[in-house]
Amino acid sequence: MTDLDIRWIQRFSNFKRTFLLLEKALEIKSPSLVERAGLIQFFEMAFELSWKLLKDYEEIEGFTVKTPREALKQAFQAEIITQGQDWIEALQDRNLMAHTDNEKTAIAVEERIRHKYFPLLKNLYDTFEAKLDQF
Repeated sequence: MTDLDIRWIQRFSNFKRTFLLLEKALEIKSPSLVERAGLIQFFEMAFELSWKLLKDYEEIEGFTVKTPREALKQAFQAEIITQGQDWIEALQDRNLMAHTDNEKTAIAVEERIRHKYFPLLKNLYDTFEAKLDQF
């Protein structure tokens, strides 16, 4: 087992913890301002770990990936993820939320997290759970 093999497993472990926190936060149907901020923060963390997980895994496959966009494109081409455009939109919203404190925008992003981005992260979680079982 190489360092690269171990790295994606460690990254998945971190992703899994954050993903499960996001899943728990999504159980709150009408979040307060502070709860919404926490939910968005868990999304940002889960998204950050998701592209780094993809990057680590792609490096094992021999690819060189430097940016989130490259990691997502390569993962889509390798059929590790589906709905590539939705992943790119998630990246854009992650970047947007890092630079805004507008509540109207936060509410809109929360809705996209609930209905569009969380299912993407769930599919990634399931994919790597299966890979871990095969490892």
